[in-house]
Parts: sequence; C-alpha cells; structure tokens
Amino acid sequence: MADYVVRYGAIRFLGVFAASGGREYCRGTKVIARTDRGLETGEVLCEATPDALGHLKDPGAGQILREMTHEDSRELARLQQQAKGEFDVCRRHVERLGLKMQLVDVEHLFGGERVVIYYLAESRVDFRELVRVLAGEFQTRIEMRQIGVRDEAKLLADYGDCGCPVCCNTHLVQMPPVSMRMAKLQKATLDPTKISGRCGRLKCCLRYEYDDYERPDRANGEGQRPNGHASNAAEPNVEEATTGDSEHPPIPQP
Repeated sequence: MADYVVRYGAIRFLGVFAASGGREYCRGTKVIARTDRGLETGEVLCEATPDALGHLKDPGAGQILREMTHEDSRELARLQQQAKGEFDVCRRHVERLGLKMQLVDVEHLFGGERVVIYYLAESRVDFRELVRVLAGEFQTRIEMRQIGVRDEAKLLADYGDCGCPVCCNTHLVQMPPVSMRMAKLQKATLDPTKISGRCGRLKCCLRYEYDDYERPDRANGEGQRPNGHASNAAEPNVEEATTGDSEHPPIPQP
C-alpha cells in the first residue's frame, strides 16, 4: 500500500497518508481523507518517498479514502458558504460577550466533526461561554485556535506585490525566521513598505537566497563577494528584528 504526502486543512497541514485499496494517485489529485481531526478534503502532493519525508517535520497521519467526486465538490462549496454564516454568528457572540479577540476565519470540516475558529488575541481569552453557545447553535464540536499574524496571512492573503500567490499560502509549511540583516546583506531596500509581506512582517522570500549570499563571506572572511564588491555582513548596528508570529516584533519603522 503506497503512502502519499497530502496537504489538508485551512492552515495547510502536511501529512503522510496511506491509500486505501492500494489505489494510486497523481500529484494535484483532490481527495477525501480521514485525519486525526475528522473527515477532510486534501490534495495529493507526491508519493511519500524517503527524500520527501526528509523535508517534513512532525507530519500528520491519516488515510486517503477516495478521490473527490462532483458531489463532494458541491458539498465542499456548500460547507464553505455555510462557514461564512457561521463566521457572522460567531462575530455577533464575540461582540455580545465583550471578548478581546479578533476573528480571522472559520473552518467547517468536511465530515462535520468540528468547526474550527481561528482568532487573534494579545492575551489569554476566556472563551468558555462562547464555545458553549456556539456548540449549541452549530450542534458540533467547537475548537478555538489562536494564531499569529503570519498565520492570518496564510489563511486570508492571496497575492503578494511580486504578482505571485503568497508563499505562505502555497508551498511554505513552516515560517522561516527572517531578519533585517538578511535584507541588508542582499542590498535590498530597507523601506518597510517594500520589504514587508501581507502579514506586516519581513517577507519570507528574503530567506531564500540568504545562504548563498552569506557563503562567500564565510569563505574569504573579509566580507567580499567573489566579484569584489563589499558585503554588508560585517556592518555594525545591524537591526536583528526577527519576524515570526504575534510574539515577534513588527518591522522597525525608519
């Protein structure tokens, strides 16, 4: 029985799923799968080879039940529309209860096992009454999931200013740490409006070529590029504001 790497959930989890019945799936196939959260839709990315597994950290596990049908697609569209109404209901109750939290998104699992509420908050929120009320209205399990601003972009953002879909909503699984030093080393503009992503933090893509820029510096030890241009690696007073979720500081303003 072949195993596959499957992407699933609003947060775009990755898991290693077994294919029931010995079926084979191609990359990009939409499937119905059983996860630890319930019955969900997912997308097959590749076969779970040793090389692919080496790039995963703590992947989820589950089973692919079948390829999505036209009926499944219609049901998914219905649930997504229903989730919009559930978001409005949840927002009304949050305002009524005076909870200091910002709703971000509502995810209704395909099998109806639970409704996941994603929210932002600066401090701990006592949402027990909210969960009780929502469970009564939706007649299912309610899961409250606090996220950071980078996860908010992962849920809601579409395109970056490069014209491509945002990385966090396509191929990125873990948000890499990014610092102002990386921007300076690559001689990128330090204008916060140009090097910040949809989340308001430094763009994740500043990390992609950082190792290539830094490697020659380590080799010659003098902060010189192979082409003779000086590097910013040894410049003093470099701002080390690392981006991340809500616990990390935003981009420093000039």
